[in-house]
Amino acid sequence: MLPEEISSLNTLGLLVLFGTGVLMLVLPRRYALLPVIIITCFMTLGQVVMVGGLHFTMMRILVLFGWIRLALRREFRPFHPNAIDKAVLAWTVAAIVTHSLLWQTSDEFINRLVFGYNVVGMYFLFRFLLRDLEDIKRVFAMMAITIVPLAAAMLFERATERNVFAIFGGVRAVTELRGGTLRCQGPFGHPILAGTFGASLLPFFVALWWQGREYRWLAAAGVVSATVVVATSGSSGPLMAYIAGCLGLLMWHFRRHMRVVRWGLLMAFLGLALVMKAPVWYLIQRVNIFSGSNGDHRALLIDQFVHHLSDWWLLGVKSTVGWADENMWDITNQFVWEGVNGGLVTMILFIVVIVCCFRAVGRATRRLEIHGQHNYPLLVWSLGVALFSHCASFMSITYFDQNVVNWYLLLAMCSTGLTFKVKKRSMKQIPPEPAAFLAVPELARRSFL
Repeated sequence: MLPEEISSLNTLGLLVLFGTGVLMLVLPRRYALLPVIIITCFMTLGQVVMVGGLHFTMMRILVLFGWIRLALRREFRPFHPNAIDKAVLAWTVAAIVTHSLLWQTSDEFINRLVFGYNVVGMYFLFRFLLRDLEDIKRVFAMMAITIVPLAAAMLFERATERNVFAIFGGVRAVTELRGGTLRCQGPFGHPILAGTFGASLLPFFVALWWQGREYRWLAAAGVVSATVVVATSGSSGPLMAYIAGCLGLLMWHFRRHMRVVRWGLLMAFLGLALVMKAPVWYLIQRVNIFSGSNGDHRALLIDQFVHHLSDWWLLGVKSTVGWADENMWDITNQFVWEGVNGGLVTMILFIVVIVCCFRAVGRATRRLEIHGQHNYPLLVWSLGVALFSHCASFMSITYFDQNVVNWYLLLAMCSTGLTFKVKKRSMKQIPPEPAAFLAVPELARRSFL
């Protein structure tokens, strides 16, 4: 019999872990990520296995199953690290080293090693399992299937104010009510993170619509379900990420002029900085769509982060409580979190990872269009749109739940898009251009004449 500290799984959690672990080992490679998606969508962080004081969540155990699978089935392939792979490794090493030097305790060092296990274990597992754009398309389809019951569960939570995922622990049993707005969270660590998950998947489902008629019912169900997840979360951050995703999809029409768009946005940002009395990041104060939103806190957090550069730039800082008020402990910004926990180098490397992914998406999209792969460019473009949605979310929340899986999976898909080989395809297999769906008909007509 196992010691009491070994396991805190309940019976249902143990069955889910056993089932997904077996699936990870026996499914064909093209479906091997299905167990990962299932755990991400339906399992809370309340189900853990404790070994020697270490918390092994179900996702961490599943990652171990994944690497065992790679070894048993000999699915390792020749691997030539690209810019994204190197940036992810550099960011991980920097985060481990700087944070460990800051605290200089065994507990924090172990904490950072667990962080490294999460990043390297998930990201490179996904890199080995994803080999081409067909694999990415298949991931989109599996996500469209699994998000439907998740949306149904969150609708049920909104109607009854009871969270069905509370059976697994780690989440509220009774739905949070803030400012008169119900904030459903499903299996996620916070309502904002639940809505963020739905918002970040929207671009995938729109792109899936244009991958053939057989995908359209899945795409439609995915779009509706993602919208439901965002709406039921009752949070402004996910809604802004959703809007960011819609804008990113509309930018498909201007994909050949993105340099002009980027410089235009930079000029607009600088112009606002010149004319505004307060720093430009105080615009976040106005993004309070739902009552009870904390735009004031988020703007003040960034302001204090900038003003206390000398405190955190080298290795980070142990506490932010004394920066302005007692609420500064709540770091609701991923970029600030990277700087606070790892200093300027870690934050910059995190931004470098994002820049490398955007660059990979742009180059892959152009290469696909040059080779006449008219059904794939939007598929790759949606990766960049999802990346943009995540960046919008990073201004309002720090990822600490299943969203980290979604994030590392996106990075791996961007990396796969950078290394894929273009295959010649018959023009008969190419569906209609997607631009007419993403822009007004007249604009679409003029673009393709």
